[in-house]
Amino acid sequence: MRARVGQRVPVVVQSRGRRRTGARVLWVAAEAFVTCGVVVLLLVVHQLWWTNQQALADARREVAVLEREWGGLDEPLPSPAGVSAPPVSPSSAVSPSVSASDPPPASDARPPSPPAAVPAPSPSSSDAFAVLRIPRLGLTVPVAHGVSKRSVLDRGYVGHYPGTAGPGRPGNFALAGHRNTHGEPFRYLNRLAAGDVISVRTRSGTYTYRVDQILPRTAPHDVGVVRPVPRSLVKPSYGYDAPGAYLTLTTCTPEFSSAYRLVVWAKLVG
Repeated sequence: MRARVGQRVPVVVQSRGRRRTGARVLWVAAEAFVTCGVVVLLLVVHQLWWTNQQALADARREVAVLEREWGGLDEPLPSPAGVSAPPVSPSSAVSPSVSASDPPPASDARPPSPPAAVPAPSPSSSDAFAVLRIPRLGLTVPVAHGVSKRSVLDRGYVGHYPGTAGPGRPGNFALAGHRNTHGEPFRYLNRLAAGDVISVRTRSGTYTYRVDQILPRTAPHDVGVVRPVPRSLVKPSYGYDAPGAYLTLTTCTPEFSSAYRLVVWAKLVG
């Protein structure tokens, strides 16, 4: 149908203002997305790298202070015959939930009275009172009283469960440490094997333990692993029946998770 002469034909013209507004919205959204990504990346770097650097430096200083107070360094323990130490990453040079939080000690865990010949360990001016060494892992780390994240574990230290025995004493000397972040001293705890040597030095002397059993995974509430005679309540086939002088190391597993606990038991040999 032909338009009449002189009749105007309507023409639709797209508004430039609307196009500009839409482009501006997309630009703002893209900027917000990039900013959020950068923030998340910085948080990851802080958690996985910077906390390690801070905790490692703090732990090294504390070991140096303790060794200076006690008069020199211990001779390094040899690795078990035929076993070479695995490579250790820079983030674990001193070495982890606990990460991560570990199960609280059982309410009935009461350390036995120490024999008169073995004096109680005297804490230094700081919270740390011992130095833990595991040659297999290239680990040297201070041990402090308690398992508080803020005051102990997040400083790169290994924490001593309250109510458990002291080093070298009858009972269960139970310790916890981060698997990842904050110094991650127990990151490679899964690499230990039966027969590996562990030493604990205090002001009173050096005590040597040998790895005996490893519980690869148990529940966080498995408080049986830190009792005087340690035995898993979740997996009763792991643990002991008779009193002795035990060392228990606990950390989170798998890595970057606090879903379960990895437990290593050792016996005092000297």
